[in-house]
Amino acid sequence: MDIGARLRMVRENMNLSQRELAKRAGVTNGTISLIEQNRVSPSISSLKKVLEGLPMTLADFFTFDAEPKQPTVFYQAGELPNLGNEEIELLLVGTAHERRDLAILKERYLPGADTGPDMLEHEGQEGGVVISGEVELTVGSEVRTLGPGDAYYFDSRLPHRFRNLGDAPCEIVSASSPPTF
Repeated sequence: MDIGARLRMVRENMNLSQRELAKRAGVTNGTISLIEQNRVSPSISSLKKVLEGLPMTLADFFTFDAEPKQPTVFYQAGELPNLGNEEIELLLVGTAHERRDLAILKERYLPGADTGPDMLEHEGQEGGVVISGEVELTVGSEVRTLGPGDAYYFDSRLPHRFRNLGDAPCEIVSASSPPTF
C-alpha cells in the first residue's frame, strides 16, 4: 500500500495543509512531506503519532475508504487488512463491524523488526500470546523476552515497545480495548 498517497488523500479529505497536520501531530512539516512523497517509511509508532493529529486510528487510516460491509462473523485470512508495514504485519479482525469495542490482531514481526524508536502509549489495555518465535517487550521500565506460549497483559497508557531480536519471525495473537488500532 502507498502510505504517502493515502496520508495525502486523508489529509486533503479533512481539508488540512501539511503544516496544520504537522502542528496537530507535533512533528515537523518536513516529516509530513517526506512521508507523503514516500521518501521515508514511517515506523508504526511514528505513523500513529501523525494520525493522532487527524485524529484517526491505524484501522481507520487503512480501511476508511472501503465500501460499507455487511456485518460478518467469519473472516478469511486474505480479508484481514494489514495495518503494519514491510517488517511488521498487523492483521486486524472485525473491520466489518460498525462499532468495534475490541481490536484483535494477528501480528508478525520479521527478524530485527520493532515498533519504532518512540514508545507507544494509548488508552486502554492490551494482552497477547506469543505463538512462535521470540519478542522483546518493554513496558515502562520492565523488559522481558517472550517465547511460544508466553503471554502479556498491561495498561496501554504505560510506554511500550515490541522488538524481534531473534533470527526467526515472531507471531503473536493480541487484543486491545478500546480498539486504538
